[in-house]
Amino acid sequence: MDVYSEEPIERSPHARRNAVIVVIVLVLVALLAWGLTRGGGETQGQGQGAAGGGRRGGAGGGNRGAATVGIAKVAALDMPETVSAIGTVTPVVTATVHSQVSGNIFAINFTEGQMVRKGQQLALIDPRPYKLALAQAEANLARDQAQLNLARVTLGRYQTLLKQDSIARQDVDTQAATAKQLEGTIGSDKAAVGTARLNLQYTSIPAPVSGRVGLRQVDIGNYVTPGDATGIVIITQTTPIDVVYSLPQSDLQRLLAKRAAGDPLSTTAKDQAGTATLAQGNFLTFDNQIDATTGTVKAKSRFPNPDSKLFPNQFVNVVLLADTLKNAATVPVTAVRHGVQGDFVFVVQPDHTVKLQTVKTGPGNGTVVAILSGLALGQTVVTEGADNLDDGSKVVLPGDCPPQFGGKKTGFFAGLFGGGEKKGGQRGGQTCQKTGGDATAPAGADGSGQHKHRRQQQGGQGQ
Repeated sequence: MDVYSEEPIERSPHARRNAVIVVIVLVLVALLAWGLTRGGGETQGQGQGAAGGGRRGGAGGGNRGAATVGIAKVAALDMPETVSAIGTVTPVVTATVHSQVSGNIFAINFTEGQMVRKGQQLALIDPRPYKLALAQAEANLARDQAQLNLARVTLGRYQTLLKQDSIARQDVDTQAATAKQLEGTIGSDKAAVGTARLNLQYTSIPAPVSGRVGLRQVDIGNYVTPGDATGIVIITQTTPIDVVYSLPQSDLQRLLAKRAAGDPLSTTAKDQAGTATLAQGNFLTFDNQIDATTGTVKAKSRFPNPDSKLFPNQFVNVVLLADTLKNAATVPVTAVRHGVQGDFVFVVQPDHTVKLQTVKTGPGNGTVVAILSGLALGQTVVTEGADNLDDGSKVVLPGDCPPQFGGKKTGFFAGLFGGGEKKGGQRGGQTCQKTGGDATAPAGADGSGQHKHRRQQQGGQGQ
């Protein structure tokens, strides 16, 4: 049996060098982890100790530092109080033009979509049959008129002979009845002439109102009758034009009182998005009853609409000016926040803390909102950066120096990189200095009682 002996394998210098590098890297990673752990613990302990005496008094104050916020003053403005609704544009008059006699369309004298005047001819029905009918009626009238004249002359002769006792009274009475009968026939003939003349006029179809014509429903040569459902064309009166909308019944008495006092109740019609103003008008009237199923009442406003921006059956947003609050306290809409306690704002105090103040809001215009109670004119409220604020939070106002960074480097990195203290107010080798008076003055302004900021390069190392 052969016995094989293994000789020790000699490692190359290159392999030994790689092993040393791996060991060094592992040692550095371990030291780095140890330094981070120790440094974080000391920093947390210092932060807790510093926050022990400065905890905010409000609920949920926590240990957060001062937040930089935007501010605004409570200002006095005249704030309009409006009522908004969705309305439908309704023409004052919508007329479907029908023919009043039967016949073939002889001519069409309008262009679809054009504006027409009242009485303007729109179409013409073939008038020739109606001219002949008029001539026949006039001829019948002339014939019967001649017969009546003859009957009256004959009656006169008979009456003379009766006085001479030369004719029987019965003949006189018969002739008188004949004359009366012919008088009735003349009246009928005159009515027939009037009817024929009127039918001839009806062959010319005029516009019943001024307005815009729609799409025509007939063409030249079509036979039309008074019973056609579609008619010839539809005309809508667009100047002026109305908008019909519904308002809550709770607004009824207030608006009626304003109307009775002579207030025109200005009304604005906006596009469907509510951004562009289409027309300005005035409130016209309420309906005579409230809809019991919805608790609303229909209302109507009238607009001059000279440029025809309001189109029949168009949906618009109606804004009715119900009242105006004079010198109302107003704040930007971004200052008002909402919580379980209702609407509130953060009021900035002289010591650069904030106070949570519950308010009652009123009407707004999208930019500012009226405050009915809870604020006074001249107070300062937070408009930006209020997401992390609580009652009593410290804040940094525009123009103040940035929050200072205190403390010193500790732990492994202090010894490794030559630790030392960082002076307050320094970040990245830069300093902020503040001189003089008002803490709310704009940053960078010159003059007494204002801040001066100076940035100095420190050569890349802490002082």
